Amino acid sequence: MIQMVVRPQFCGMLSGSFLIACVLLLFASSVAGQSQSQPVTSLIHEGQSALDAGDYAAAVSAFERARQAAPENLAVSRGLVLSYLQERRLDDAESLGESAVTRWPRDGELRHWLGLVYFKKGSNAKALEELQQAEKLNASESGIHLDIALVLLSDNWYPEAADELEKAIRSDPKTALPHVLLGRAYQNTNRSLQAVEQFQTALRLDPDLPLGHYHLGFAYASLGRNREAIAEYKKELVRSPNDASVLYQLGHCLLAEGEWKASATQLQKATEIDPQNFDALYDLGKALLSQGESEGAIPVLRRAIALKSSDPSAHYQLARALEKSGEKELAQQEFDTFAVLKKAQPVTGGMATGPIH
Repeated sequence: MIQMVVRPQFCGMLSGSFLIACVLLLFASSVAGQSQSQPVTSLIHEGQSALDAGDYAAAVSAFERARQAAPENLAVSRGLVLSYLQERRLDDAESLGESAVTRWPRDGELRHWLGLVYFKKGSNAKALEELQQAEKLNASESGIHLDIALVLLSDNWYPEAADELEKAIRSDPKTALPHVLLGRAYQNTNRSLQAVEQFQTALRLDPDLPLGHYHLGFAYASLGRNREAIAEYKKELVRSPNDASVLYQLGHCLLAEGEWKASATQLQKATEIDPQNFDALYDLGKALLSQGESEGAIPVLRRAIALKSSDPSAHYQLARALEKSGEKELAQQEFDTFAVLKKAQPVTGGMATGPIH
């Protein structure tokens, strides 16, 4: 099974527009339901405005002052926990969040924010527990389903993540991100056709979606639809011309289609940007060898082997390159190494994940 890497661009949205959009509604309802002095109300609005503007230090300042004046105010506690979270003051967010949840155990928003704090601190089990409690209290809130899915995806629990993302989309079908994440969950459970549908939907909703064409191209490639994959990767390169992953995947598909020169061009760029990319070096060596440039392939394949000496495929390609260059003895050594490593490899079923010979 080909696994799609979780890309950091999506994880970064955990504390972005979803949280800000929610908090404005949350504070509005909470302020209306509590009697409080005008200065506290003003500080809450000041904190809300700072959150909306992305000025998290100012939000912390406003909510801390509000909490000094009204320590038992639910809206203030919500705002301060969220502000600490956004400001990456995770210890403060955790301490206040835990005490606030003890004070208001049936407040879904507090449990949501506390769950995100745990997630950012790497405590996924605690994060999941809090987020699931928030889900019980606010089952219609799509952002909670989305954040539960992010925790599950980070632990590679793809079927469970897909269930949560389907709930998020039912609540909010017009937001692109849940469709992208659902596509990734489908992709990693061998549901590539459904993944394609989700990525296409995401791009319809947001044509400028970062890495949207990359993910769609990856799904096409996993189905063997390399021509469609190539078209998508080329679209993504317009937006991300120096993304080594996009360059590698484009080069890999071109290589599979026998376009060796074009493949080598993209793979060379990928290795310049990311010299530690074994797969790009392996494919570049193979592309050069396929063009008859065996002498150029030799140092590239040796670099690949230096990064991953246990991979038999690189030794096999190096043996071929050495053989074509007249280095018969060295070639035989590499063929022998290939045979030993290949024999030691465990037999696996399903779709191949390593380089092809």
